[in-house]
Amino acid sequence: MSGKPIRLVRGFLTVGGWTMASRVLGFVREIMLTALIGPGPVMDAFVAAFRLPNLFRRFFAEGAFNAAFVPMYSKKAEAGEDTNGFARDALSGLGFVVLVLVALGMLFMPALVWATAGGFVGDARFDMAVGFGHVVFPYILFMSLAALFSGVLNSHGHFAAAAAAPVLLNVFVISAMTVGALVGGAVITWLIWAIPLAGVAQLALVWRAAERAGVRIRPGRPRWTPEMKHLLAVGLPAALANGVAQINLVVGQLVASRTEGAISWLFAADRLYQLPLGVVGIAIGIVLLPELSRRLKAGDPEGARHSLSRAFEFALVLTLPCAAAFLFIPLPVVSVLFQRGATDAADALAIAQALAIYGLGLPAFVLQKLQQPVFFAREDTRTPFRYALAAMAINAGLAFGLMPVIGWLAPAVAATVAAWAMTGMLWLGARRFGEATRLDARARRAAPRIVLASALMGLVTWALAWGLSDALGAAGLRYGALLAVVALGAVAYAAIGQALGAFRLADFRKALRRG
Repeated sequence: MSGKPIRLVRGFLTVGGWTMASRVLGFVREIMLTALIGPGPVMDAFVAAFRLPNLFRRFFAEGAFNAAFVPMYSKKAEAGEDTNGFARDALSGLGFVVLVLVALGMLFMPALVWATAGGFVGDARFDMAVGFGHVVFPYILFMSLAALFSGVLNSHGHFAAAAAAPVLLNVFVISAMTVGALVGGAVITWLIWAIPLAGVAQLALVWRAAERAGVRIRPGRPRWTPEMKHLLAVGLPAALANGVAQINLVVGQLVASRTEGAISWLFAADRLYQLPLGVVGIAIGIVLLPELSRRLKAGDPEGARHSLSRAFEFALVLTLPCAAAFLFIPLPVVSVLFQRGATDAADALAIAQALAIYGLGLPAFVLQKLQQPVFFAREDTRTPFRYALAAMAINAGLAFGLMPVIGWLAPAVAATVAAWAMTGMLWLGARRFGEATRLDARARRAAPRIVLASALMGLVTWALAWGLSDALGAAGLRYGALLAVVALGAVAYAAIGQALGAFRLADFRKALRRG
């Protein structure tokens, strides 16, 4: 392996490791949320309110800056141009736009809740969601600015601080709910006020990390320069594409809001499949985009192909066994993690049903994170936007069309089918870029073997869960039993994968030693 791919793997593991820490703490957060509040009106209202800043954050900040800012900044850094001035203008413009957005959102919060959770109208969930929304919506300002600083850090190869920042949200929220439970106050009140405070802490962390890396950026008066015009031209389609993905979530929420508790069930299932999606998919997207941008700038298409192929293998090796576990043993996973306090067996069964459906779509969600940088590195954000529009139409048609047939599970089915449609369009569309975007022989040979190894591992975990069913249902034994199922499944996967030639563990160890 050459130096670049080795650093690529190290970058994946740095981002993935911090994201894993965030997701593990996220599990603790969701366990506390389901136990202390539980699926029902209050949790439905909280999920709907908290989705609003996250919707606009991905629409205006992360989508635009991952797709437009990072390649432009990386290329300027590679060419030795003025990166600080470019980042300052971007920060000033972004801050101004998001401040206006926050003001409008606070003013029209009832309309936002009506548009995104129409099923709340006429019951107590509506007023609760509006009240919660007024508290959590300013979170978008801090996270949007943090996204810019994170992009700067990633472009310079400093992945740790940007990847660690989301951990703070979970630390703040877990601490707040713990205090609320101990002092006997309303846990939801402590929870919602912790969110904007966490946003301030996250922004402070990445801002300070950028300064320690030698990048000093201060906001100024917004300026409309040719570079900002180009940033907007490239970033707007990407922001809209990310917005389309969030609209898919809103469509699902609109459908689910007609059934009390359904938003909470889908949210809990979503948090489980977000663990591998975050650890693998987001890590790959963050690290691969600046890597491909630099390769293309340096005129190294073979290096770009190698990086893309190794990222593809890395994604499959870590994602497919997770998807298999969600398909084969969803109920044991959900019951052990969530069934306690305000969450009963009926809630656990509903969450498990949604998790199995999301598991079918997990590889597609991760592969999108792999495929989009192929377009973004060439500053082509319009093509993914067109594909996203088509996927949005598929999602909406299935979500509303299947609702009378399968009820609240329709959004999960629709999201899974739309994800695979989007993945197929991205893969076929990238072929026009030539050999640099096509998988090499090693990746093509490994893919079906990884699929088979994951399927066999799924059967092993199902057999283990069946054999340990009594222990998985016992209060004092279920955590150890689930850990045993997961650990033995992982050992079986490693052995089967090695035997089939799906992957070689030595490759990962070699990359780490040489990185």
